Amino acid sequence: MKLKTIRRQAIGLLGASSGIGRLAALEFARRGARIVGAARDTEGLESLVREIQSMGGRAISVTADVTDYAQVEAVARTAIDHYGRLDTWVHLAGVQFLSRFEDMTPEEFSRVIDVNLLGQAYGAMVALPYLRRQLQAAYISVTSVEALAALPLQSVYAASKHGVHGFLTSLRQELQEARIPVSVTEIMPSSTNTPLFEAARTREGVQAKGQPPLYEPEVTVRAILYAAEHPVRTLVTGGGGRFLIAMKALAPRVADWYLRRMAFAGQRTETLKDSSAPSNLYEPLSGTARIRGRGGGSAYSHSIYTTLATSRYVRPALNLALAGAGLLALRALFGKQRRKKETPGR
Repeated sequence: MKLKTIRRQAIGLLGASSGIGRLAALEFARRGARIVGAARDTEGLESLVREIQSMGGRAISVTADVTDYAQVEAVARTAIDHYGRLDTWVHLAGVQFLSRFEDMTPEEFSRVIDVNLLGQAYGAMVALPYLRRQLQAAYISVTSVEALAALPLQSVYAASKHGVHGFLTSLRQELQEARIPVSVTEIMPSSTNTPLFEAARTREGVQAKGQPPLYEPEVTVRAILYAAEHPVRTLVTGGGGRFLIAMKALAPRVADWYLRRMAFAGQRTETLKDSSAPSNLYEPLSGTARIRGRGGGSAYSHSIYTTLATSRYVRPALNLALAGAGLLALRALFGKQRRKKETPGR
C-alpha cells in the first residue's frame, strides 16, 4: 500500500528550525508539500519560511516547546486552519546531553525525558485525531539508533529513545487492531552531522560529537521522504547504526566491549566546553538554525544500507534476509540451550 504522494500533503514538522528537521522541511516543500514548521527558535523558523517561500513553496511556522501540550496542539490546529487537513506528522524535536549518569541532576534528567519522550507523546495526541480523518496518513517519529543500542555518556538520551520506541510499538498495535489507517514509522538515525551535539549540555568538559561513523542529514531525510509515501514500520539510517544494533542483539557483550573502548573518546571533541556554557536544554541556542554541525568530523553523504532499505525492489528481500538471519540466530540459541540440558551435570 502506498500513501498519498508528497505533493498533495499538509505536513506538521516538529523540530524544523535546524538539522534534519530543517532539511526535511525544505525537501518536502520542493516536492510540493505544504509545511507547518515548529520549534522553539522563532528566528530560525522565520528564516526557514522565507527560504521555502523564496523557492515558491508554501510554509508557515509556529513557535512551540514540545513539553507544553497547548503549544504542540497549536501546531496541529494551525495546519487545519491554513490547509484544511493534516496528512503527515514528522516529530524530530529533541535535545542531547553528554554526561555520566552520576554527574546529572534530577532536573536535567527530567528535562531530557520531557523533551524527547513526553514531547513525542504530546505530538501523537494532537496529531492522531486529524490524521485519522484521511484515507491514509503517516506519523513519523525520528528517534535514534540509541532506541535499541545505548551508548555510554548518554544514559538519559538512550532512556528517552528507548521509551519512544516502546511507545510507538504499542501505538502501532492499537491502531492496527482498530483498523485506523495511520502508518506509524520509527526512523533511527546513526550519528548525524547536525548542530545537535554542539548545542548539547555536557559534563565532560568538552563539546560533544556524534559517535563515528557520522552521516550527513540527507541520509535520514531520504528515509523521512520515503516514509511519507510508504507505510513502513522502521528505518535505520546509516549502515554504522544498523551494524551496532545487530551487534547489540546478537553479541551484546562484544558490543559493550567495543563501546567501552571506542565510544568515550568517540563522543568528545577537543573543543573545551564548561557545563555552565549555553546549551539548548531549556532554551533555544542562537546560531544553530542551520542544517549541518561544526567541528564534528567528516561525514558520509550516502549510505548503501539506507538506499537499499528504501528501495521498493530491494526492501522486501532485505527484510526477508534479516528475518532469516534472526531465525538462524534463534535456532542456534535454542540448540545451545538444548545441548546444555542434555549434558549431564558435574
